[in-house]
Amino acid sequence: MLYHLRGVITDLGPGLAVVECGGVGYGAAVTSETKLYISEQIREDAFELYGFLSQAEKECFELLISVSGVGPKAAMSILSANTADGVYMAILSGNEKALTVAPGIGKKIAQRVILELKDRISRQAGDFALPDAGVDVPSGGTAAPPSKMADAASALAALGYTSSECAAALKGVDMSLPLEDIIRAALRSMVR
Repeated sequence: MLYHLRGVITDLGPGLAVVECGGVGYGAAVTSETKLYISEQIREDAFELYGFLSQAEKECFELLISVSGVGPKAAMSILSANTADGVYMAILSGNEKALTVAPGIGKKIAQRVILELKDRISRQAGDFALPDAGVDVPSGGTAAPPSKMADAASALAALGYTSSECAAALKGVDMSLPLEDIIRAALRSMVR
């Protein structure tokens, strides 16, 4: 199994990079060009390589192709229109529109991706307990149901944030907002 390639990019086209390593040119479908993390897809009639800028992109691609009806081309389309973090957030928040912006991805495929991966991503994020959940609600806001707080925390954890970072980011967010807005507000507070 190939994990990554380091070499000279000899040919570069839309969505394709050919990396020469030791005299052999490896063609990989790519979302960007640099050190590539490779996912190899072997079928009866083809041996295809898909290259990614980061390990997170590669893992997201492999997660997407595990969904029935989503092949490598559809997964590449989704990742070309979104970041890996954006895909995880779209899945956790049930945002079909974020997935259907990718060429060739319709509502049915987006719904299937969300349905099949939401629980798996939530489990990978781990069971999550936030200290003082719902206690420090800004004035004018209402306490969020525990599931809304947990969903937001799971989404942030899937993006790689620790439990304490998630708790701090969610502490001052108005929990009466829709889940997507809660996650956006938490992400903005982390950047400050």
